[in-house]
Amino acid sequence: MNVTGHTRRPASIRDVATAAGVSYQTVSRVINGHPSVRPSTRERVLAAIEELGFRRNATALALASGRTRAVTVLTANTTHYGYASILQGIEEAARAASYAVGIGVLESAEDAAVAAEVQRAADAGGGIVVIAYDPAGVRALEAVPAGLPVVGVVETPASPPGGDRPWVWTDDREAAYQATSHLLSLGHETVHYVAIPSSTRRTSARTSGWRQALKEAGAPEPRPVQSSWGPAGGHAAGLKLAKDQSVTAILCGNDDLALGVLRALHESGRSVPGEVSVAGFDDAPHSAFLTPSLTTVRLDFTGLGRSAFALLHGALEESAPVAPHPVSVPELVVRESSGPPPADA
Repeated sequence: MNVTGHTRRPASIRDVATAAGVSYQTVSRVINGHPSVRPSTRERVLAAIEELGFRRNATALALASGRTRAVTVLTANTTHYGYASILQGIEEAARAASYAVGIGVLESAEDAAVAAEVQRAADAGGGIVVIAYDPAGVRALEAVPAGLPVVGVVETPASPPGGDRPWVWTDDREAAYQATSHLLSLGHETVHYVAIPSSTRRTSARTSGWRQALKEAGAPEPRPVQSSWGPAGGHAAGLKLAKDQSVTAILCGNDDLALGVLRALHESGRSVPGEVSVAGFDDAPHSAFLTPSLTTVRLDFTGLGRSAFALLHGALEESAPVAPHPVSVPELVVRESSGPPPADA
């Protein structure tokens, strides 16, 4: 510890280069025993290494191989369950492969802000993963320069993309279809839908799956309630739906919305599942511990993050196989919040 009370940072390869009066590439060649370095230069570098207490690290190894063992994840959110779980999966897979992970937060969907964050990620070297669940992420994915290794974590595409688009996704359409079909099978005349925002202007895959299940069952199609990502949006939507006594089943675009809907129904004096059944999306950790516990569709976001890194790793390490676009398979989890409609519905 120095006299200011701050811990001195470890010497870097650039510190050694400055002390020895050479380039950092030369330092890299010395520490890796490259024969093309003159003896006098090697001695200066070794002396600087000794004086500064430099230790060989992952940065030195990357310089020696000419390959940056790092990836940057561009995302507009790090706290929502899906986003955070994808980040966890990427970090776990990257750590196992001895890669470092950086995070670039897309604070705005404005073109200039997105371009600046993409440029910072490109300057960092390595590859990029873009979580494109929102307009900022979609624009960032489009703005990545050609030739830079990149993988997009995207909403379910309308049709399978070509091989030039290394994307991964969950099958949101199938997940929404499963949840809606479950509620209809319990005897509900129809299912109302509280929707999360879509990353594009087109109808989201979750909305499409919900509509498909209603159409196949010959059930009426209520107008979706457009909401936000969090419980407050679900609460506002739930208060609106609770006023309509014909509403007996509600599918929510994620479990946080369902949390708000459950609270709104409770405040409105409508019991769950006695009067209204509620289903969520994602199977976030709190879903099993709500009262009543939440029926939902489990999506493996952590596995999706691992798949995204595996796809990028294949592009960065030329010897590694590049898998086709992986798709996470949804799983319906039936709990206490869903049941048959009331007899007088």
